[in-house]
Amino acid sequence: MAEYLASIFGTEKDKVNCSFYFKIGACRHGERCSRVHNKPTFSQTILLKNLYLNPNNNAIPKSEGGFVEQINENTYTDEQIQQHFDEFYEEVYTEVEDKYGEIEAMTVCDNLGEHLIGNIYIKFRFEKDAERAVTGLNTRWFDRKPIYAELSPVTDFKEASCRQYELGECMRSGFCNFMHIKTLSPAIKKRIRERRKRSRSRSRSPSNRDRRH
Repeated sequence: MAEYLASIFGTEKDKVNCSFYFKIGACRHGERCSRVHNKPTFSQTILLKNLYLNPNNNAIPKSEGGFVEQINENTYTDEQIQQHFDEFYEEVYTEVEDKYGEIEAMTVCDNLGEHLIGNIYIKFRFEKDAERAVTGLNTRWFDRKPIYAELSPVTDFKEASCRQYELGECMRSGFCNFMHIKTLSPAIKKRIRERRKRSRSRSRSPSNRDRRH
């Protein structure tokens, strides 16, 4: 029985634990969910809730929770939206990695559902860095909004993402319950890869190894 329960943990067959929370780190039912949200006590991944705001999106999070509708008279072009996102992504990635430790991956959701809108998932190389980041970021603000950070159970961003969205075929639009991951422009992807290589090289240098030991 123990082996069977372990094999279905976090899957749709599990009638006790929420499979969506286990896979995506978020659930549309929130605290009202009838299944358990097993929040991790340690993880490489952190979640920054509702932090990214698409300039063309007129649903914005309220500080006390929930969302309000904002009349947005501006309609930005796809190029402007992409530039805004690229600048946002690089700023967050650079500052978080410089302050808290090496990042393995970072994704930003472009969903419209309350539990996923603007969510940022950051996977660190080391769990201790993720823990430090949660502690540090929960005392900070970004773009005049408080940052809400927590450890996340998500370990595989591909498993959490919507396959249909990647193919341009998702019928649920932004209200899908799987991640609609925003795409970086090639130039920013290249800069991030080069930054990651430099970070890895520094961490493997003899002087850094000596400091760790």
